[in-house]
Amino acid sequence: MDDETPPSDLLSAAFVPVASVEDAEITLDAVLDRVAAAGGRMTVAHVVEKAGGAPDKASMEQREGLAEEAFDLVRDRAATAGVDVETELLYGTDVAETLVEGAHEAGASAIVFTPRGHKWWWDLFSEDVADALVHESDLPVVVLPSPPADADDGDAVTGDAEDE
Repeated sequence: MDDETPPSDLLSAAFVPVASVEDAEITLDAVLDRVAAAGGRMTVAHVVEKAGGAPDKASMEQREGLAEEAFDLVRDRAATAGVDVETELLYGTDVAETLVEGAHEAGASAIVFTPRGHKWWWDLFSEDVADALVHESDLPVVVLPSPPADADDGDAVTGDAEDE
């Protein structure tokens, strides 16, 4: 095993969060071959974040539809790779907590994801979510390196930080 490959038992039942179709593509590029090589299975989850009393950013139907588009891609790519996959649509006000609970319910060996450039990271997983997944989860968390970015990727890191 090389230094970049997590132990196969960590990938035997990977729990993989995705935020969108684009995120699913990027995540699968980093995760799918590793899970296949380990002879593992995946549960791919999307959290529909509830606003907790505040107005939601988009309708529930819109967000569920976007998740289903991502899940269609996941199912197709997993079938091609020969990896068993289940998809889970989760709901919660605390994304990290919802992911950890979902991972437990799925019998996950680890929560597996890959960070994207700064802008993607902030858009998909706020610093609090990332911190909670990495530092507070009672399950192992595997953070895989991001696949190489395309030269014309519009979401590549530009060095711009969010205004405070």
